[in-house]
Amino acid sequence: MITSSANGKVKQVMNLTKKAKARKETGLFVAEGLRMFKEIPRDRIDSLFVSESFLKNPEGRKVIGSMNYEEVADDVFKTMSDTATPQGVLALVKQYAYTIDDILDRPGPALLMILDTIQDPGNLGTILRAGEGAGITGVVMSDTTADIYNPKVIRSTMGSVCRVPFVYTAGLPETLAKIKKRGICLYAAHLSGRNNYEKEDYTVDTGFLIGNEAGGLSDETAAMADTYVKIPMMGKVESLNAAVAASVLMFEAARQRRN
Repeated sequence: MITSSANGKVKQVMNLTKKAKARKETGLFVAEGLRMFKEIPRDRIDSLFVSESFLKNPEGRKVIGSMNYEEVADDVFKTMSDTATPQGVLALVKQYAYTIDDILDRPGPALLMILDTIQDPGNLGTILRAGEGAGITGVVMSDTTADIYNPKVIRSTMGSVCRVPFVYTAGLPETLAKIKKRGICLYAAHLSGRNNYEKEDYTVDTGFLIGNEAGGLSDETAAMADTYVKIPMMGKVESLNAAVAASVLMFEAARQRRN
């Protein structure tokens, strides 16, 4: 049993939790909590840590099954944890590696979410989770977007990070040009939108551009859109939260495709 927070494995977990650089260098990320543990494909788990209290629960032992694990004293597990009320199970997981071609070559009509400098981890995680529910085929992100392996993002995805392909790009305009060459129509929610969002046809290859929470889309990214659309507002509200706006668009596309 690990009984000291000075243990090297404990320090590794804490480093991966706090530092994007450490996650990038090791190719690992931290997934904490019972729900996330159940969602992770077993072949992607590098190492598993469970608290002594978790092991005393017969259900906990049943969930772990025959997997190898490190038992951790409760007080040390609290030190490792990034949550206020740890559930007692934490895994180090191998990161996913996709290319833009992996996303563009998927069968069926494309439905892409393209994110320009989304900064809030909760927004990013919510977009992935809602996106899986809406049937998106991939997420493309500028390299100024939040780290998808941030523990807060991982928790917000509720497992969708394991199933929705995603890619970062250092040159978003160039990547958008490649996407457009594939015949994918790009839509941007914009105050200058010609039509309300539900008036467009999203049953064909489609990509939605979503901008930064404070500043919206950069001018350079917005200029790559084929069409601007509006999400009409009542009251004095001028715009929606990035994840909410993304969800409105994604689920309109899903509705059209169901019909």
